[in-house]
Amino acid sequence: MAEKQGFGFGLNKIKELQAAFQKAQQIQAGAQELQKELEQMRIVGESSDGLVKVYMSGNQEPVGVEISPDAVAQGTEAIQASVTEAMKAAYSKSTEMMRSKMEDLTSGLELPGL
Repeated sequence: MAEKQGFGFGLNKIKELQAAFQKAQQIQAGAQELQKELEQMRIVGESSDGLVKVYMSGNQEPVGVEISPDAVAQGTEAIQASVTEAMKAAYSKSTEMMRSKMEDLTSGLELPGL
């Protein structure tokens, strides 16, 4: 008589599942630490002329703007363009940094979409 196979869930599959859960718990703990780290980071974006700097936290929250007196002399439209340019630079840097940190955090775990 043939042995019953149950649900087809062998011991190896259970061990794989346990390992995946453990890795997920590690990632969750790492994500919490990463969130704290991101809140403390300061990322600077600068206009190409260096007259405007925008500061963001690592989680992309704006925290400050620095405008040189030389920028003020250039007028409102130039300041607006410089601030926008600096904001885009800070956003780009923070996005790349977050992506890199998340890749480090999830390395070794094959998750769809990451």
